[in-house]
Amino acid sequence: MKKTIDYPALEFFKESEFYSPDMLEDGNHMQMHFIQRLHKARVIADIPFIITSGHRSPTHNKIVGGLDDSSHLYGEASDIKYTNSQECFIIVSALIQAGFTRIGIKKGMIHVDDDYRKPKNVLWLYDN
Repeated sequence: MKKTIDYPALEFFKESEFYSPDMLEDGNHMQMHFIQRLHKARVIADIPFIITSGHRSPTHNKIVGGLDDSSHLYGEASDIKYTNSQECFIIVSALIQAGFTRIGIKKGMIHVDDDYRKPKNVLWLYDN
């Protein structure tokens, strides 16, 4: 049985940040190990993480053009907004220090996932 994430105990994140827009009250679709590591990265970065995408339903994933095997579907990914290159650097550095090994970057957004089904130690750039 999947453990419920105690979002109120997290200093920096709310359950609603991880909802799929078409499925309210679904923050517990996120994997606990992912949220714990993301929280650790946020502590290290010491700047806000604005989550633009957490869990995605299959329907929402198709709408946004996500891959069929997107880590968002399994609650093992988030997209984090950044506004300048310094914020991008701070966030990526903190994610790596927290133990994340899968990071994608595009203008204004950093994707991070902890999907054991996919290759580790990868950093990629999205085509905009």
